[in-house]
Amino acid sequence: MPQPVPHREPFGHTPDGRPVDLWRLESASGVSAEILTYGGVLHRLSVPDTAGRSRSVVLSLPDVPAYAEHSPYFGALVGRYANRIAGGRFSLDGHPYLVPANDHGHALHGGPDGFHGRLWRAQPAGDRAEVEFSLLSPDGDMGFPGALSVRARYALDEAGTLSVTFEAACDRPTVVNLTNHAYFNLGGAGSGDVRGQLLEVDADRFLPVAPDAIPFGPLQAVAGTPFDLTRARPIGDALAVEDQQLMNAGGFDHCWVLRPAAEPGALRPAARLSDPVGGRALEVWTTEPGLQVYTANQLDGTLADADGHHHPRHGAVCLETQHLPDSPNRPEYPSTVLRPGERFTSRTEFRFPHLPAGPA
Repeated sequence: MPQPVPHREPFGHTPDGRPVDLWRLESASGVSAEILTYGGVLHRLSVPDTAGRSRSVVLSLPDVPAYAEHSPYFGALVGRYANRIAGGRFSLDGHPYLVPANDHGHALHGGPDGFHGRLWRAQPAGDRAEVEFSLLSPDGDMGFPGALSVRARYALDEAGTLSVTFEAACDRPTVVNLTNHAYFNLGGAGSGDVRGQLLEVDADRFLPVAPDAIPFGPLQAVAGTPFDLTRARPIGDALAVEDQQLMNAGGFDHCWVLRPAAEPGALRPAARLSDPVGGRALEVWTTEPGLQVYTANQLDGTLADADGHHHPRHGAVCLETQHLPDSPNRPEYPSTVLRPGERFTSRTEFRFPHLPAGPA
């Protein structure tokens, strides 16, 4: 049976009065996704639990003004450079560039006017539950060189897998790092924090960070540290360990270096998250080399969704597939340089293995 085609409806206006649309994708599995043209935000991702009860498993805000004024990147497409660039400074081909600082003196997620606050163009892709979002970032945007054309495609298949695929091209050498910044709580908004949910990450090494969240020193083995998530463990158990790295960030806000893929560009497992209460499970697969795990350390209960559910500290976990932070200044990291004639590509899949298998 063919997937339902995407449905579009109005969702308010940007602060400067431009209309914002909400696109809804539906799957025969019972999974549905709602994505905004403002910031490319994954506004809702409704998933049945093992008893068939459906709830959104991503944190959200009630309207566009809330996303524009208060959002800590809830569900957004972030760029031109996801994560941090130290001091907002980098050099490329001998030329220095400066991105405005917006996080403790560093550039975070592309600077203060990154892709998370842009109005993206959207159109359905074929006759499937798929929508393509596009954005043109001009030369000099937030200090980055070169015009960058970006396409981000959200697709929902019959099994309930939500995929996010990026493509980008430039007219001058630049740096690119794109991701989706969904905040996951498999119990659903209003269910409390995620300390009791189990997390496993397919990585044997991570990047230690200084108190300002910039990586320092070489990669560190996870063995013998609270960052050892090679086997599933409750998030709260890991956060309870007395460790200077956890103290620096107030929890996890670190990049794990994923195990190599079977071949370049192939999908590989990155993480598994499960909720023992409702039985929901999430698998993250990606072509990216890193996974930033952030345990919503800065939430404090003041933000709420349209249903009045407040978002507490550790009320979600972000599983951001991406290249490594500060790569433009770290030649030893996988390169984030994109040159004219090349194409940036990235794919991440969010799979829900607890859902019943469809017809054979």
